[in-house]
Amino acid sequence: MAWSRRYDEAEPQRVNRWLAQSGVCSRREAEGLIAQGLVSINGQRVDDPGRKIEPGQTLVLADAAEKALEGHLSVVIHKPVGIVSSQPDPGQTPAVRLLTREALWGRTPNIPNFDNRLAPLGRLDKDSRGLLLLSEDGVLAKAAIGPESKLDKEYRVAVMGELTPRKMDLLRHGLELDGRKLRRAEVELISDQRLKIVLTEGRNRQIRRMCELVELKVVDLFRVRIGPLTLGDMPEGRWRALTSDERTSLIAESM
Repeated sequence: MAWSRRYDEAEPQRVNRWLAQSGVCSRREAEGLIAQGLVSINGQRVDDPGRKIEPGQTLVLADAAEKALEGHLSVVIHKPVGIVSSQPDPGQTPAVRLLTREALWGRTPNIPNFDNRLAPLGRLDKDSRGLLLLSEDGVLAKAAIGPESKLDKEYRVAVMGELTPRKMDLLRHGLELDGRKLRRAEVELISDQRLKIVLTEGRNRQIRRMCELVELKVVDLFRVRIGPLTLGDMPEGRWRALTSDERTSLIAESM
């Protein structure tokens, strides 16, 4: 079924800009779809890349447009400890090695190959585990790890060391890394020596370094969520394709 959406904003807006804001594609990709005659408004084909959509009008993307946009592969992995997110050092195993047919959780029409350039959208270090998103989708990458992204990431963190109210307050707000103050974090004690930490930024090894600053040692770090995306019941070491609905939700929540 063709993608269709009614435009309900108060003011007219360029079609390419609205499609980008809606998380459908980039502005450049939208212009390409228009050039191919794959975009229509109220049943009439859009030929002008500068065309604006008016309040109350309905935009439709042809089936061929959806197929073109779905060509960018994105996958969700339940990364185990010992696997690195991207470029490995000698003797290390990168996460893309998990993307085999045998490790697939559910179904997908595409099994990644050497033609796919899948990059991590928010790395997990070798000693951490949990939700890892790999993608060749530039729009999704900007949404997930771009400087203006509003997506939060949730972790379960087991620590060693004395947990005091002062340390908890510092973890929430007041620490610096590399000479820059960290954004406010959500930090909650969920059981003995186990924390729930929610971040809205992704500095290198941020949680481990935050804990070191307050004399705590991380012994287990498990990412359970990126924005609206969760692992669900997918077992460790398995992977699945990101759905089009999940992609749209991630982009929408990043704005």
